[in-house]
Amino acid sequence: MFRPRLAFIQFVLRTGVFLLGVSAGGPLPAPARDSSAAPEPPRSVAAARLIAAADSRFRYEGRFDRSDPAGPGVVWQASRISIDFTGDQLLLRFGDASGQNFFNVSVDDAQTILAVPPGTDQRVPCPLPLSGGRHHLRLFKRSEAAAGTVRFQGIEIARDADVAAPAAPGYRLAMEFIGDSITVGACDEDGASDQWEDRRTHNNAVSYGALTAAAFAADYRNIAVSGMGVVIGWVASHAAGIWDRVAPNPASPQADLTAWTPDIVFVNLGENDDSFTRAKGMPFPATFSSAYVALVRAIRAAYPKATIVVLRGGMYGGAQSTELRRAWEAAVAELEHADPHIAHYVFQHWSSNHPRVADHRAMADELIAWLKGQSFMPVAGDRR
Repeated sequence: MFRPRLAFIQFVLRTGVFLLGVSAGGPLPAPARDSSAAPEPPRSVAAARLIAAADSRFRYEGRFDRSDPAGPGVVWQASRISIDFTGDQLLLRFGDASGQNFFNVSVDDAQTILAVPPGTDQRVPCPLPLSGGRHHLRLFKRSEAAAGTVRFQGIEIARDADVAAPAAPGYRLAMEFIGDSITVGACDEDGASDQWEDRRTHNNAVSYGALTAAAFAADYRNIAVSGMGVVIGWVASHAAGIWDRVAPNPASPQADLTAWTPDIVFVNLGENDDSFTRAKGMPFPATFSSAYVALVRAIRAAYPKATIVVLRGGMYGGAQSTELRRAWEAAVAELEHADPHIAHYVFQHWSSNHPRVADHRAMADELIAWLKGQSFMPVAGDRR
């Protein structure tokens, strides 16, 4: 559910960022600590050499905007960039940064939060201390696509340093999660109240999807937008116009869905169709079931070999709304009758606010346990 407060609306008007968007291996990162607690950044790189973003030794994982190879657009939450480098100097280069962009940045075993300020040419010192020798760099976009996007332009290292492609992650499966703010991980590191002014506390790396993918050593994609519904929601765009796009805007180019294909697609939508109509005193949308069926069938057409798991729950609507439950169950019955490779799961755990880290952990534990008992789980293999 997504109910922006006055301060957030003021932020939107001030910055021009609207929720339609702007135009490796091993476990995913644990909750990152605030960079304000990190040591002083290392000295600026002198006599540096640029490793451009187009260098083949970078590993990119996620759905990127590839319209400019020299600066791939980092759009969706959970997008990752990694490379190995040597030396004790590192600058990160970004361009066309709009809105709020927060990354979990890790070098070897150390991790912190990196904020990329808005602007056209940003040279950001690595906020972690570096010693000599070989290091592994990994960037994980923790904040959601609809809050901001940025182009990655490469790294600067010492002139006598070098880079190498990171080791293959050895993924066993590929999982894609399509949803709304619950799936985004919105507000998961907030305190007692949800807040939308500062996306630093919105960390996709500890969302139920990221935790579930990590449990199965799965390559992970997250295509979700806060406030998005199937028929109606707190933002203008609906899931059918977003799920297959390069950016969270129906006017953006269609993504190349053949470049990466999931073994399992999870769909968790409907919370905003319920919360928006209840808040506005409107009837629950009569076309929800047919629109949900059409969405899932479009996903099936794009991924003919994937198992599709439709989910419900995580907040009040999915757990308590009779209207949403009936419409969702009708859609599920129609889908499963026609397609033996569609399954469903309903979360027992839910929260009145947006799920916090502990709530996501409880949801992930449920889903992991359920998945382990399913015959459709693919035979483990090294996807790399």
